[in-house]
Amino acid sequence: MDDRSPWICLTCGGHYPPGEAPPTACLVCEDERQWVPATGQRWATMAELAASGYETDVREVEPDLIGIGVRQEIGVNQRGLLVRTPEGNLLWDPPAFLDDRAVQAVREAGGLRFATASHPHMYGAIVDWSDAFGAEILLPEADARWLNRPSPAVRTWSGTLEALPGTTLVQCGGHFPGSAVLHWERGADGAGALLVGDTFFVTPGEDRVTFAWSAPNRLPLPERGVRGVVEAVRPYRFDRVYGGWWQPVLRRDARRILETSAERYIQFLRGEVPIDRPDR
Repeated sequence: MDDRSPWICLTCGGHYPPGEAPPTACLVCEDERQWVPATGQRWATMAELAASGYETDVREVEPDLIGIGVRQEIGVNQRGLLVRTPEGNLLWDPPAFLDDRAVQAVREAGGLRFATASHPHMYGAIVDWSDAFGAEILLPEADARWLNRPSPAVRTWSGTLEALPGTTLVQCGGHFPGSAVLHWERGADGAGALLVGDTFFVTPGEDRVTFAWSAPNRLPLPERGVRGVVEAVRPYRFDRVYGGWWQPVLRRDARRILETSAERYIQFLRGEVPIDRPDR
C-alpha cells in the first residue's frame, strides 16, 4: 500500500490522513447525524477502490453544469456538480472516490479554481481535487473542524461568499451550523438555481421539499432551523433546485415550492395536521 494514500471511511465517505493502519473510529460517523455499521467501521484506500472496480460517472446536467458521480455506492453516495463560469470553475459536493477520468473531464472543462461542499458528509475527495488542480477549498468556518484530512488550501467563510461572479455560497444552518447552498445565477436558463446537497431534500415526486437534522436516523429539523433555511435564501432568485444526487430535481417554481413545503413541514412539527385513527 502507498503509505501516502488517505484512508476513506466507506460509510460516510470521509477522508483521513494516511498511515500504516486506518483510524480506530470515524468521527463523522460517530456523530448523531450519521451512523456506525453494526458490524463495525470499514475502510479502504483510493487504489483499493479502483482495483475493485470503482469508477466515476461524468454527465452534462445542463449547459455549464457537469455532474460527477460514482457508479458504485460509497459514503452517502452524492453526485458532485461542476459549475462552469467565464472566470473559472467551482466543484460542489465532490464524491468520495476520484479517478483519472474525472480529473481529465474537469481539465477539459477548464480546470478548477474552487472546491466546496454543502456540509461535512459531502466533503468527499475535496483535498484530492484541490491537490490535482491547485484549487482553493472553501469551507464554512462553523464546520471546518469536520475536515479530518488537513490541507493548507482551506479558506473559511461565514454568512455568504461570492466565490465567482454569479456563484454565491449561502450559509443556511440547520443540518449542520455551516450547512450551505450554492446560488448559481445563470442556472436554469438564467432563471437561477440552488445547489443544496441535503440542506433540504427534493422529494421523489419532484413537487415539494423536506428537511431533516439526521436523514439516516430519522431525526427532524426543528422549526427554527427550517425557517432559518428559508430566510437565508430569500434574497436570491431561483427557479430550480439540485439536491445531492442525480434524481430527484425540482425543475421549476422552486422558490414557491420551498416556502409552501416549509410551512407544511412546520404544521406537522406543531401537531396541527389531523391524523386519522381507526375506529375502536
